[in-house]
Amino acid sequence: MVWKPHVTVAAVIEQDQRFLVVEEQTPNGLAFNQPAGHLENNESLIDAVKREVLEETAWQFEPQALVAVQLWRKNPEFPSFMRFVFTGSVSSHNPLQTLDDGIVATHWLSRDDLAANPQRLRSPLVLKSIDEYLKGQRYPLSLLQSFLDLA
Repeated sequence: MVWKPHVTVAAVIEQDQRFLVVEEQTPNGLAFNQPAGHLENNESLIDAVKREVLEETAWQFEPQALVAVQLWRKNPEFPSFMRFVFTGSVSSHNPLQTLDDGIVATHWLSRDDLAANPQRLRSPLVLKSIDEYLKGQRYPLSLLQSFLDLA
């Protein structure tokens, strides 16, 4: 069998030193995470992160840079994830939109708020992504090229 990581996208979105996070139901209870999710068939990474942010937060997201590409596995018994972390800005919030299954609420929290409760984070990548963002880590979106259905 061929090993394949799960490809996911996530968004670090900051306004006034607070970060947009989702509070989501997990097998271990409620946890905080960046708006994030899996890449779907026939979708570019940029389209995936826009869709995930909208579905999980009801905000329109415009990615402006890539913050990190992270390969993560909790332990050898768990699947591996290849996570593409974006940053950008949000606009046009629709507070009446129903959020994705499992999303309980959205919050704007500071890095310190999140660091104060590490047991409430979905994974250690939540803070690692914010820290990379705060260090100024940015890569141009032009690094990502999609060639879907190219003959």
